[in-house]
Amino acid sequence: RKVKGKNCTRGEREQVDCKEKPVALNMGCRNNYGIAIAVALLLLCWECTGLSLTVFEEECMYEKVEYEGDAVSGNFVVVDHDAFWRSESPAMDFTVTAPGGNVVYNLKASTGDKFQFRAPRSGVYKFCFHNSYAAPETVSFYIHVGHIPSEHDLAKDEHLDPINVRIAQLREALESASAEQKYLKSRDTRHRR
Repeated sequence: RKVKGKNCTRGEREQVDCKEKPVALNMGCRNNYGIAIAVALLLLCWECTGLSLTVFEEECMYEKVEYEGDAVSGNFVVVDHDAFWRSESPAMDFTVTAPGGNVVYNLKASTGDKFQFRAPRSGVYKFCFHNSYAAPETVSFYIHVGHIPSEHDLAKDEHLDPINVRIAQLREALESASAEQKYLKSRDTRHRR
């Protein structure tokens, strides 16, 4: 006697001729998690900017901040290719200017640092490097603008009521279509006899 689709222990195999089910390992989960992590990182860095630039005298980058109070963070490093040719270390002045023209972050004679501040207003911010040395310097620069929505930005229950009504309507329409499909399948089976 054969028992189809049953997993048998060793003792049961001796008593009954059992077919063993192959064990399927779900190796695709790791790939799915990897894809999910990659997508999450892309979403987190949706407004990230990273670049390398050569500063002769002054170079400026511009970044738009959508909301007042957004967190602006980043870092920069002066990459010193020619340090062995001169005695002084490469250093840059770094300044961040808000849309109104006021300086929100300032750093003098630095070879690199991290920075973080809350944007006092929305608009385009100016990030400038000033090189006071005769030789050009290469700077690696990264910036991120993050927005955490406040409580009043989030949807309230009264905003979700029309959505819930529409979901219920779609659920009923789907149930009706499913019932119609079962009916037509039964009729098809009956007429084929």
